Amino acid sequence: MSSIPLVQGEVSTRSVRRWAWATLVANTVIILTGGLVRLTGSGLGCPEWPRCTDQSFVPHRELGVHGVIEFGNRMLTYVLVAVVVLNVVAVWRWARSTPALRRGAVAIALGIPLQGVVGGITVLTHLNPWVVALHLVLSMALVALSVWFLLAVTDAVGAPAPLGVRRATVLLQLLAWVVVYLGTVVTGSGPHAGDASAPRNGLDPQVWSHVHAAGVYALVAVTVVVWWTTRGTALHGPVTALLGVELAQGAIGFAQYWTGLPVPLVTLHLLGAAALVAASTRVLLLARGTSRRPAATADAPRSTPVGA
Repeated sequence: MSSIPLVQGEVSTRSVRRWAWATLVANTVIILTGGLVRLTGSGLGCPEWPRCTDQSFVPHRELGVHGVIEFGNRMLTYVLVAVVVLNVVAVWRWARSTPALRRGAVAIALGIPLQGVVGGITVLTHLNPWVVALHLVLSMALVALSVWFLLAVTDAVGAPAPLGVRRATVLLQLLAWVVVYLGTVVTGSGPHAGDASAPRNGLDPQVWSHVHAAGVYALVAVTVVVWWTTRGTALHGPVTALLGVELAQGAIGFAQYWTGLPVPLVTLHLLGAAALVAASTRVLLLARGTSRRPAATADAPRSTPVGA
């Protein structure tokens, strides 16, 4: 974070773009660390919320390493809060900011305490798998919103794609979210509950793994169609990147399924899910070509659209 200038006085376009990147990265990292809490069996390392225990906000020795891991993840939330708050301040002081950008930055910032409350509910419900799934989906939504914000401040939006392509990217985005949610259903039926006493959703993990895989097949098929349709256009590069993420995710998913869900592969798969949401959101927004950017100013020459 030392390379990102603090917000003082009038803010340059370069500074705002750096804070936008920091917001996206921080929202992705918190997904990864939250996943590691679950995968290490530390979900109830701090058995209470907002305190760690009935008597203390910090873990005591009896909670062991699980208490340290869970408490560490809670502390990282404050780092994320600092990043998104400074992002709001930067946008507010940016000469090129618009009401839409300001609202977007505020929405991201407000999403963090909301996530904290949902995280507290997951603890108080002893890691109910449906609540845990909601916690992850909300984090993914913040990633998607962060991608929108980043594209807006980096001028990475060009002309709209043809209507058929735009409709296909909407379907693609819907399928991406279906795949992510089905992944949480599979996780809720599997072995990585976050704690030995945590409940499972009672569904057959093998059956729902196949349902999840069917969603992936549909997503890849639609993406291939969009990839073929957009050849020779600026959108082709971003769609190619999305297809690469999907194929990598599919490979990791099959590998973890056949090897008994080892923690390193599950961690990669979780990180890949965030990448999938980010890449599919990017394609959707670039296809729409919508932008509420003000005219370029001296400190912010207009950039070439992504994929050009």
